[in-house]
Amino acid sequence: MLTIFGHSMSTCTRKVLMTLAETKLPHEFVTVDFGKNEHKNQPHLGRQPFGQIPAIDDGGFAFYESRAICRYLNEKAGGNLVPTDIQGRALMEQWISIETSNFSGHAMKFIYQDVFKRPQEAAVLETAGKGIEKALGVMDARLAKSPYFAGDSFTLADIVFMPYVEYGMQTPMKQMIAKLPNVGGWWNRVSERGTWQKVVGKK
Repeated sequence: MLTIFGHSMSTCTRKVLMTLAETKLPHEFVTVDFGKNEHKNQPHLGRQPFGQIPAIDDGGFAFYESRAICRYLNEKAGGNLVPTDIQGRALMEQWISIETSNFSGHAMKFIYQDVFKRPQEAAVLETAGKGIEKALGVMDARLAKSPYFAGDSFTLADIVFMPYVEYGMQTPMKQMIAKLPNVGGWWNRVSERGTWQKVVGKK
């Protein structure tokens, strides 16, 4: 049995849940309650030594890190979330790297502040705001050329951004995105997918 250990509110868990929804892989979901600090204690530390979520166990093959899990799940399912051509795959990997290095860290500062009610220092939010504006501008320029980050098809590159934008729409990021028609159009397309609606509990 394929088992995911995570929490439905976790951004990284939601990437994995979206990949599962898109690939229709049967699985078991085990909640790790970070409100009770279960991710920082055994048995979860035996699955994920950094005390983070999610983690996966596929019939005894256990590993962690959400982006690696998403790639694994798509390949296991024979899914279509990774482009088959070399240039499409390169673009997908580029945008996954951009999410990791230039977007999610900044976005999480606003999400901590406004969604999870973990106050951030004003200077931290100012720096994060500049980083988000830069990233969103680059994203908007790309999405002026294609409907999705890697081209004409929905891929893992889109999935990895989605949890942060979902929460970001409850923060000042919403006003930033409102000024960027291509990012806004992309968000409308991806957030209306039935799979995503189920992941976030709207369907």
